Amino acid sequence: MPCAVFIDRGHSMSRAWERSRKCHRPRGDPVKAWNRIASAVLLAVVSPAAFVPSPASAAPAAADVRVDVDVRAGLATVGDTALGLNHAIWDKELGTPAVSGLLKDAGVGMLRYPGGSYADIYHWRDHTAPGGYVAPDTDFDTFMAGARATGAEPMIIANYGTGTAQEAADWVRYANVTKDYDATYWTIGNENYGNGHYGSAWEADEHADKSPKEYASTVVAYASAMKAVDPTIKIGAVLTMPGNWPDGIVGSGDQGTWNQEVLTRAGSVIDFVDVHWYPGGTTAAETLGKPAQIQDAVHLLRQQIDRYAGRDVAISMTETNVEVGRNTQPGALFLADVYSGLLAQGVFTVQWWNVHNGLGTVSEVAGQTDYGDYGLLSSGNCNDSVCQPPLNTPFAPYHALDLMGDFARTGDRFIGAGSDNGLVSAHAVHRANGDVAVLMVNKDPDAAHTVSLNYHGFTAAAGTPEVSTFTNGADGVTSAPAGTAGSQTLAPYSITLVTVRSGRTPAIAPKAPARPTATATDRTATITWPAVADGLKYEVYRQNGGAAELLGETTGTSLTARNLEPGRRYTVNVVARDGAGRTSPASPPLTFTTGTPADAACTVTFRDVNDWGNGYVGSLDITNNTASAVGGWTLTFSWPTGWQELSSGWNATWTQSGRTVRVTGDGSLAPGATTNVGFVGSYSGPNVLPAVFTLNGTVCTSR
Repeated sequence: MPCAVFIDRGHSMSRAWERSRKCHRPRGDPVKAWNRIASAVLLAVVSPAAFVPSPASAAPAAADVRVDVDVRAGLATVGDTALGLNHAIWDKELGTPAVSGLLKDAGVGMLRYPGGSYADIYHWRDHTAPGGYVAPDTDFDTFMAGARATGAEPMIIANYGTGTAQEAADWVRYANVTKDYDATYWTIGNENYGNGHYGSAWEADEHADKSPKEYASTVVAYASAMKAVDPTIKIGAVLTMPGNWPDGIVGSGDQGTWNQEVLTRAGSVIDFVDVHWYPGGTTAAETLGKPAQIQDAVHLLRQQIDRYAGRDVAISMTETNVEVGRNTQPGALFLADVYSGLLAQGVFTVQWWNVHNGLGTVSEVAGQTDYGDYGLLSSGNCNDSVCQPPLNTPFAPYHALDLMGDFARTGDRFIGAGSDNGLVSAHAVHRANGDVAVLMVNKDPDAAHTVSLNYHGFTAAAGTPEVSTFTNGADGVTSAPAGTAGSQTLAPYSITLVTVRSGRTPAIAPKAPARPTATATDRTATITWPAVADGLKYEVYRQNGGAAELLGETTGTSLTARNLEPGRRYTVNVVARDGAGRTSPASPPLTFTTGTPADAACTVTFRDVNDWGNGYVGSLDITNNTASAVGGWTLTFSWPTGWQELSSGWNATWTQSGRTVRVTGDGSLAPGATTNVGFVGSYSGPNVLPAVFTLNGTVCTSR
């Protein structure tokens, strides 16, 4: 039942406590959770403005942001390892009851050990890391005790840099045979592309050959030895996230990029890939714009997995963080946006770096002291002039993770959500009980925004929804009924979770169709799915932000969508509807890309000739397939993203306007003739290559 905590100075502490008990449903250890509530109540008594209810009679502000939510646009389902964190052997608080309680309260479902680059110098048997610091009481058994107290699945990093396959196999035996820990997830090494092969060296690697070919060969050996001990474990290999260094770079002596080499040679033996994402940014605003790259980055990574491994391999994101505002509101907003975005795209775990890290460069961000600490919790240490808050004090990103634990629960299904304002991002899940939860991130540091919420395929119940909010400078998440299902006001620099009850009586609806398949041409796609039951109608929806577009409906199990755009990426779902109008959940999403005409009047062959991580040389061969000369020709294409641009070009006149690039030739193109033009392009995110080219307005065949 919706409720809020109100503190009246005339009320005793016991009455305030009783009210708080009725309004909170804490996760984790109830004693720790109630202690946290009591602390919040004490803060409210000292500062009654901490809990200010919205006046019931106040007129809602005019909406300046539109958010759409569509249950027919089904995305990924939340697993029990979704919310993750990194633990490190230099952290003396690893596994302590205080830390395990805080992580359990936040809903953490996976913990990674022994800590980033330390993994490649760590020897589990004698608990040493030559060249690094190991804190007391941080050995594997202590970690496992803490993981179990948290209720989290372990992810273990086997030492690739200075270890052996036998050492890793012995660790599996100790963990799963001797101790019966049932540790399923094992990654081979950490950021091993940072071993000097591409010029930068921070990762320990004693192999004489530091190429991706050697890493892949060793992964195969590790996987064989480790699975010989326990065939049920899952093995992960280190890749680089598209758009992050050294993505796109082909090292000396290599046949392809790091990802291409590793997936081609080891893709048959791994169960998941392990990527990190530190997108950078010199300002908070730039950093908070980076989550917009997630969908393209994950799509490119899946393309690489499909092309080079040739099989379904899961994706884990085991490290992410920010450079600006790590302990303050930018870090919190980034965490909520990135965890939501990656989980919606089917990444099975997202893990913040890390639990404790220590004092860095101190600054002021958004009016709050930022300690430059990568940790979620304070280490309580000092420099010459500044001390952190007391040990284990949660920083702002912890509260964002806590709110994520309320939002993305095991079994929830992410659904389409979209905002028409770049400063407000929106994510949504459909719960098993029919409710919808919407998470909104206001990245505007100065202004509140009033949001109009619009639901598709869902009827909201009447009444005031429960709203949880984390605002800039707050000591935690506050919850109270507020606004309506259709209208919410977001405080500046805030995260807001709105849980909306379903207004429909639960009924037995058809089961969700299985994932469809598609056969596409340049303008059409035939989408096919298995039948669910007799007598059903099927509706096919194209995802389009938060409001899906109906492509068509049929009583059969196949539908051809027409009038599609060449070279365009489409994501579709199928929904079943029975004779009473009851609809099924959406099928798993299918993403496909239309092609270009097979017999066009022109052909363009595009090649990425040389890539250096944030730019590349592109080569275009343009062929006239007609029997007539093409004079005064202009080739046109568009960059697929907003973070790509033209730097220079040759053998023609090159111009760019917005995302559109025009290439104008100086002469005519004879029948059957080919001309070559080239350019230098730059990018600051995943480099989605252009795929559609038009010559004097005619779409060419692309190769």
